[in-house]
Amino acid sequence: MGDLEHPFQSFLNALYLKYKPLTDGALASYIPELAKVDPDCFSICVVTVDGRIFEVGDADQLFTIQSISKVFVYGMALAEHGRDKVLAKVGVEPTGDPFNSLIRLDESSKRPDNPMVNAGAIATTSLIKGTGATERLNRMLDMFRHYIGRDVYIDMSVFMSERSTGHRNRAMAHLMRHFGMIDEKIDEALDLYFQQCSLMVNCRDLAVMAATLANKGVNPMTGDRAIPSHYIRDVLSVMYTCGMYNFAGEWAYKVGIPAKSGVSGGIIAVVPNQVGIAVFSPPLDAHGSSVRGLKVCEDLAREFELHMFDLPMGCSHFRQTLANEP
Repeated sequence: MGDLEHPFQSFLNALYLKYKPLTDGALASYIPELAKVDPDCFSICVVTVDGRIFEVGDADQLFTIQSISKVFVYGMALAEHGRDKVLAKVGVEPTGDPFNSLIRLDESSKRPDNPMVNAGAIATTSLIKGTGATERLNRMLDMFRHYIGRDVYIDMSVFMSERSTGHRNRAMAHLMRHFGMIDEKIDEALDLYFQQCSLMVNCRDLAVMAATLANKGVNPMTGDRAIPSHYIRDVLSVMYTCGMYNFAGEWAYKVGIPAKSGVSGGIIAVVPNQVGIAVFSPPLDAHGSSVRGLKVCEDLAREFELHMFDLPMGCSHFRQTLANEP
């Protein structure tokens, strides 16, 4: 936990106590392993671009990253191939459809609409370079290590659970193979996608990853560069318009900062040049996002005027609060 006497830490503590009793939502059940987690787990973590950490709750509790991984693999694909090649395979248009929708694959462009829905994420993952499955996985894990600042690993039970139940994702992959959006190594691409979703993180890790995006691609805790700075705009733009799936419009209206959710209960949000925000709470709403996580982010955005259309006044207010000494 951060400095208990700091005014921002006090605000986070109060926010935690406000939403801890909230029991709305349900665990993700379509992946059997995710239905076994403790629904009472709850944590909030904020990491500044100068490396300060404010946290409350179960910040050390490990869970699988799930769809939040899509953000960082998309950044990796951009860094390896450039905008034009990635855009030829995956679009950047919000869909208004659920994350696992099969709709809109069979369009004139033949591309999945964006890299935040499952179809687009599978196509993005298929772009990771490597001579075989092991090299591609190791390169992906190394990318995540730069964002997090420590070695990371895959939860094999979740990976196998996703692999054995991911029939809808297989259907998407075969349809994209038909359109030429991915190559013939369908099973290798799918396994890598299921593995990236099964990466083990905690709430603090996610906040550091979000802060790395806020800090123009440099991990504020280690000083390592995780992604070239000129691709940060691309990543944050897609997060803002597509990161919350068919809730993206309401999120942009209410919260107004780039974000990404995952069905294990994590949410990350990025205030550029300021902080990375992470919340973990497994019970989900109908869109597949953490119920407590949404409430926490709404309150943070409202209290500190973090909405992109509140800037720069909100940014100044937030910066001053963070700078206050206890």
